[in-house]
Order: sequence, then C-alpha cells, then structure tokens
Amino acid sequence: MTDQAFAQADPDWIELISLARDWFQGPLGQLMLREEEKLLEAELARFFGGYLVHYGPCAEAPPSAPQVHRNVRLGAPLPGVEIVCEEQAWPLSEHAADVVVLQHGLDFSLSPHGLLREAASAVRPGGHLLIVGINPWSGWGMRHLFSHGALRKARCISPSRVGDWLNLLGFALEKRRFGCYRPPLASAAWQQRLAGWERLAGGWQTAGGGVYLLVARKMVVGLRPLRLARREPMGKLLPLPLAKVNRDGVSRERHPGE
Repeated sequence: MTDQAFAQADPDWIELISLARDWFQGPLGQLMLREEEKLLEAELARFFGGYLVHYGPCAEAPPSAPQVHRNVRLGAPLPGVEIVCEEQAWPLSEHAADVVVLQHGLDFSLSPHGLLREAASAVRPGGHLLIVGINPWSGWGMRHLFSHGALRKARCISPSRVGDWLNLLGFALEKRRFGCYRPPLASAAWQQRLAGWERLAGGWQTAGGGVYLLVARKMVVGLRPLRLARREPMGKLLPLPLAKVNRDGVSRERHPGE
C-alpha cells in the first residue's frame, strides 16, 4: 500500500496502534512480552512450511519459527513492519500462509471479527493460527478496567469467546496456554521477588495468567452443497397381458379385467 493510499486509512486505528506500541515499550508491556515470548517460541519451534505472517502492535521483532522459510510482519506503517496494510485489507491471497500469529491484534483492533476473518482466510488448510491476547479474568484484565492509558483501550476478549469464533471459521482448537502470572506492578523489585511464583503458576497452567495463547488448526476450506439433478417423470406403468392355461392344456392370453 502506498503512502498516499494509506493516508486515507482510519485515523482512529492508526492512533490506537501507536498508543498500544508505546505501552508495550513501557515496563509493564515489556514484562508481558517477555513472558508470552516463552509461550510463542515453544509453539513455533514445531511448525514448518513456506511462510509465517505476524500481525500485532508490538515494536520488538516477534519470535520466529526456525523451520519456516520466510517470516513476514505486516500491519500499520510503523518501524519494523515489512508489509503495510490495514487490519481488514491484507494484501495476501487466500491460503497464502502456513502459520499466522495475531499477537495482541484482537486486543487493539477496531473490528476484531473482521481482523480474525482476514487472518483465517490467509491460513492454508492444515495450517495454524496462533492468537495471543490479554486475559480479562486476571489481574491484568482488572487493571485494564481502571487504567487511563492504552491498556484501557484494550478489548481483552476472553479465550473461550475467541475459541467460539475460531470454531465458526473452520478451525479446531489444539491448545490453550497461559502466562504472565505476576500481577501488573510497576516496581521492578516486586517483579523480581515474584519471579518464583511465575515459574510455579506457569507449571500449573491455571486460567489466571495475564495472557493466553490459543493454537488452532484450519480443518476445512469450505464446502459448496451439490444440487441434485432434476428427475423427469417416467409416465404411468401399463399392465402387460398374462398367459393363462386352460383345463385342456392350451394357453391363451388373458387381458386385464378378465
């Protein structure tokens, strides 16, 4: 997309992505990114193929899939983005990617349904869609309600709801993981003290983590029902004459009604 064409993009969306990127560069955002990076690296290591597409507002280079030939970042016209596009107008053909990663893309989106449909369309049958989001049922989700910055604008869609959307789009949920169990405290000293709790809770994988990771596999392309061929009427059946043997052993034709 050219700069002139992108100048017509929704300014509210550009502002939202910019605010989110600034927040992720702060201490709380960096803490969240470090914890979810561990989740992503563990999952991406098992994927292979030609293309991985990453969409999200974070400034840092996202984790890559070492067995995927090409990792591409797309999104708003900000540093680090290789392919500039709007959230509902990806310049990709259908089934172009083996893996698509939405890292907080749904959290900071004007139309989460539209963005998810766009990402789902780009995944090839048998490929995977990975979604990272802020868990609303956590301390981070509670902080979102009382925050005044970019975190306040996050949608924080629950993982169960996103899972329902994926099911409607023809995806099967393979895995759900949680991370970032430490509370959203700005103090670096307190974060260091709670590092042990992070490891312990992460091993339990309870649903109270600040972020969740959904791994879904695309199962179907979409089926078009076949129309049954119209059957023409065959007409009425007419009875045929039957042979009747008389007492003398001579047969003669018997017509219906006799």
